[in-house]
Amino acid sequence: MRITFLTTVILLCAQWTNAQIKNSDIKTEAVKKHLYNLASDAMEGRKVGTLGIEKAAQYIESEFEKIGLIPFENLTTFRQNFIAKGINMYNIIGVLEGKSKKDEYVVISAHYDHLGKKSEGKGDLIYNGADDDASGTTAVLTLAQYFKELGNNERSLVFIAFTGEEMGLLGSRHFGKDIDASKFIAGINIEMIGKTSTYGPKTAWLSGFERSDFGIIIQKNLEKTAYRLFPDPYPNLQLFFRSDNASLAELGIPSHTFSTGPIDVDIHYHQVTDEPQTLDMEVIAETIRAIALGTQSIIIGKDTPTRVVLKKGEGREN
Repeated sequence: MRITFLTTVILLCAQWTNAQIKNSDIKTEAVKKHLYNLASDAMEGRKVGTLGIEKAAQYIESEFEKIGLIPFENLTTFRQNFIAKGINMYNIIGVLEGKSKKDEYVVISAHYDHLGKKSEGKGDLIYNGADDDASGTTAVLTLAQYFKELGNNERSLVFIAFTGEEMGLLGSRHFGKDIDASKFIAGINIEMIGKTSTYGPKTAWLSGFERSDFGIIIQKNLEKTAYRLFPDPYPNLQLFFRSDNASLAELGIPSHTFSTGPIDVDIHYHQVTDEPQTLDMEVIAETIRAIALGTQSIIIGKDTPTRVVLKKGEGREN
């Protein structure tokens, strides 16, 4: 028993060291490629039910295929199709199967839908949604590639590009309605990471920080780096319930959103000016690196964050 325990510790230490080395493989060039594709005019603002969001879905599917992910559970493709508000919708889901704990899931997600195009007017009519949330979707694709190459995930990683977030978290709520929440260890949701946060350079904030010890785990893992994670600086905005993490948190899953968005002063939020050129590619890349390293102990099975317990009246509005 003692030998087994020591062997396990040695293996975990080796995995951690390997993760720190491989972290440098998250390249700014790859980040820029995904971001500029997803937020291009060709995607027409990625509004649910349009040709533009179909193009974005195909791009994400193609990347999942290249990386070598597999479909989720009983799905035969990366698409999870459903109908909401009379519209055909689809989440895009790819899985990197775990090793010793493959029946324990960690979700890594972002929403890939946005607001589409203005129906009339002159000049720029496309809501490109570069920060909101092509930046988060870029992180999902980049992390999928990173963890596939790293190859040390003891838990299964479920990479999801959610649809319908802008219409009321429709994609994430559909995903959450039939899953066994007890198998889901954590939710790593990513939204608007293209600009320096209110806390300054090399920082991000986490929604619902006080609702589990997820954030404490991340902070501990980042202690020896220059990057820092802080609680949500906008408590009055109730952001914990306004992104796709909420759909999983309502099930008790410690699911939180990473962001750097200075939304109190962001003049591009939900405007046609939310273009790739307004974002800092290195801010996105360094935040993805921090997420990769900060969540590593959860992904290799060393840490398990506490569950979320909502107060009466919190969560979904029925």
